[in-house]
Amino acid sequence: MATIKTSALQNLCRIFLGGFMLFAGISHLTVMREEFLAQVPRWLPSTPVFMDFVVVSSGIVEIALGLAMIFLSRYKVRIGIILAIFYVLVFPGNISQYTNQIDAFGLDTDQKRLMRLFFQPILILLALWSTGAIKAYMKKRLNKS
Repeated sequence: MATIKTSALQNLCRIFLGGFMLFAGISHLTVMREEFLAQVPRWLPSTPVFMDFVVVSSGIVEIALGLAMIFLSRYKVRIGIILAIFYVLVFPGNISQYTNQIDAFGLDTDQKRLMRLFFQPILILLALWSTGAIKAYMKKRLNKS
């Protein structure tokens, strides 16, 4: 995959998003572990050990993705795609929190939980835009025609 040039704003956003992922991942393992349990979908096994495994493993993935977003700029397009996929994969947890009316992260009303659902597509777009993945896709598509 060819290197895609990104703007200073995209690079800043990519690094910010990487920092956000690092913070979230570390929080999964430490101070917000209980809060993140609220986002484990209720259709998954609800044993405490399994739910904690989901929180810890997703935290580790978030730390890895955060570090990759910040430091592996050579692979930024691939990492952006992987991060976008990760955001899609964790979205059912947000839906579960909304449909099961689970309070966490200050989301203590249906309206707040519903608004949270609209934030996920923004994260997906930011991951793709900030890494140049959208530009790479468009370039590849134009070269095929």
